[in-house]
Parts: sequence; C-alpha cells; structure tokens
Amino acid sequence: MMLSGKKILIAVTGSIAAYKIPLLVRQLTAAGGEVKIVMTPAATDFVSKLTLSTLSGSAVLVEMFNESAWSNHVALGRWANLMVVAPASCNSISKMAHGQCDNLFLATYLSAVCPVLVVPAMDEDMWHHGSTKENLRLLQSFGCTIIPVEHGALASGLVGDGRMAEPSTIFRYIEKVLSANNQLAGKKVLVTAGPTYEALDPVRFIGNYSSGKMGFALAEELADRGAQVTMVCGPVAGAPAHKNNLQVVPVTTAGEMYDACMQHVDYDIAVMAAAVADYTPAEVAPQKLKKGSDSWTLTLRKTKDILAALGAHKKEGQILVGFALETQNEKANALKKLEEKGADLIVLNSMNDTGAGFGKDTNKVSILYKSGDEKEFEMKSKTLVAKDIINAILNL
Repeated sequence: MMLSGKKILIAVTGSIAAYKIPLLVRQLTAAGGEVKIVMTPAATDFVSKLTLSTLSGSAVLVEMFNESAWSNHVALGRWANLMVVAPASCNSISKMAHGQCDNLFLATYLSAVCPVLVVPAMDEDMWHHGSTKENLRLLQSFGCTIIPVEHGALASGLVGDGRMAEPSTIFRYIEKVLSANNQLAGKKVLVTAGPTYEALDPVRFIGNYSSGKMGFALAEELADRGAQVTMVCGPVAGAPAHKNNLQVVPVTTAGEMYDACMQHVDYDIAVMAAAVADYTPAEVAPQKLKKGSDSWTLTLRKTKDILAALGAHKKEGQILVGFALETQNEKANALKKLEEKGADLIVLNSMNDTGAGFGKDTNKVSILYKSGDEKEFEMKSKTLVAKDIINAILNL
C-alpha cells in the first residue's frame, strides 16, 4: 500500500471543518498509514474522540496530563514522519507562529522534527486579515507547508475564501510530502557545517562568525528526504534536530575537519557548507601568550583544502557541492572556485546582501552549475534555502 509504514500525526483544532477529519483518517489508514491524533480541547466540540480513535485504531490525546498518565509530547513529535494540522484554526495558527505552548497540540508541534502540513480553516474576513497572512508567512519561514484554502460555503453562511481543503486534496499533499521523504533513501550524504577554530595558545584561537545554521538546515532536510547523513561540524552553539539517520561528528580545527571528511569519501552527495579556515598558526604556544611588545608577527601556514581534495578523489556518480561566501567580485570568485575545485555546483551568497551571511536565520543565494547555468533565489529562511539547494542537487 502506498503509505505502508508511514507514521502520520494529525492535529485537530477548534473549527467546524473538523467534521471532515474522520474521512481523511479512513483514507490514510486504508492506504496503509499508521495514524495518531492529538486534539485541542476546543476541537472535541466538533468531532468526538471516540470516532477518531475508532477509525485510527489509537487513543486520541487531548490533555497533557490526566489522573493516571502524562502524555509524552516529545516522543509523539519525534514518532511521526509527518504532522498534519487539520483543520488549523486562526487561533491555533497564531499560537504556532509565535511559539505559544498552552496545550498538548502546541507542545507536540514545537517538539516535532518532521515536516509539518498546515491546513487552514476559517471565515473569509479572518483569512484575509493582515495578521493571519503574517502568521502564515512566519510558519512558512519555519519550514511548514500551507495547503491553500478553498472558495465555497462557510460556516457563517457566507460564500468566500477560507474553506478547508477537502480530505482528498489533503491526502494528495500527504502522499507528495511522504514520497519526497524517500527521494534520497539509501544515499550516503556528507555535510560540513560551522566554523573552525585554529589555536594560538591554550586560550586563544583564530576563527570566524559562522553559526552552522545553514549546514544544520541542509543536514536536517537531507535526512528528512531519507538520506543517511554524516554532518562534520565545527564548534557551534546548538545542534541539528535529532534524527535517526543523522550522525554528527564534532571537530574543532580545519585539520580535524579534513581528516573526518576523508573518512567519508564513499559519499553519494557531499555538501561543503562549513566556513573552514584557509590558514592556521604555524606554531601553537604551549602556554598562554603574554602581552609584550607593541607589535607581534604571526606566521600562518595554509590548511588542507577539503573541497579540492574531495573534488580530486570524486568518482563517477558522486555529486560535490561547494559554498562561496564573498564580499567582492562575488560571481567571478565563485566561478573560479567551481572550476578549480572539481565541484558540480557552487552555492554563492554575499555578505553585501542584508539578511544574508553568518549568524542570520535567512539567506539569499545563487546556484552556479558546472554546465554554466545559474539560478538566483530571493531572500528566505535558511530552512527554505536548504530545500532549494537540495532540489537543485536532485535536478543534476
């Protein structure tokens, strides 16, 4: 069956459109999907727990606590291959967008490490309100997919936009997302992320401002699409979302990152997103260097070039992706890197673009192909940039 083995978490919020959800649950289970359901307290006024538990074959959860048990929202959020919020009321959309956590559904959503589909349902004026549009924009920037509302009869008696998509439409979206999750099944992927720190002495180092956010987003998206991901990561705060098919190898220096990458040269895809030091101190002082003369000459030696080394050893069928963060002559420098390093494509971003660069949650990139093709993208969240980059890889 088309959804055999797929774990789908449906979150039902307070909207009259909840009456359609039993039809969706029946479609999903008939296709072989394993379905679990959480509801907001308001949703129970529109569809019964008994109906949904009977159709799904699982207990329906509403409260975080009851007299005998605690509902583990973290385990639930990590169990699912896909979370579907349907219907998503105006109120729940607002709470999701702003990180509120006052019920089991919201706690589960904030704990989810899988793709999230949001299926809005509300009256026309609420749908067209500026605050709703902004909340949906925020959810999209977090990586959620919004299923468009339909035009039709509404609970208020009006006819207009805001009607929840029909169960058959939602089912097709679910199929599409879950099939995308298998695009890279069986593929080994190597990703680098973050900065490197090159020691001067036991307490000082040469480094850069990379946060690792772009590398995290890439590793998570690759894992979501079914790849077995090894992420070699320099010293950063935080970590990517936990996934069974994502292994993190922590390193500190450019030399350590080189050695770790050379242990994974049997990749199918390699994405070199780390900001690796080009030079490292020729000598590391064994003790803290003390302030002395007014000037100090530091001797540096070139580090090993990871992208060039992988390019030199690249086998037929392997795909190698490099990154170029530039401050001047951006395209010329990126094209030179593409030609010299043996990469299949280079992701170019510029420090001159407001909202792009180190430490930001957004990025603006251009993708340059070995074929000479080029594709530019608008400013967007790094989560969405990761999707664009991986789609470009899949198109090769």
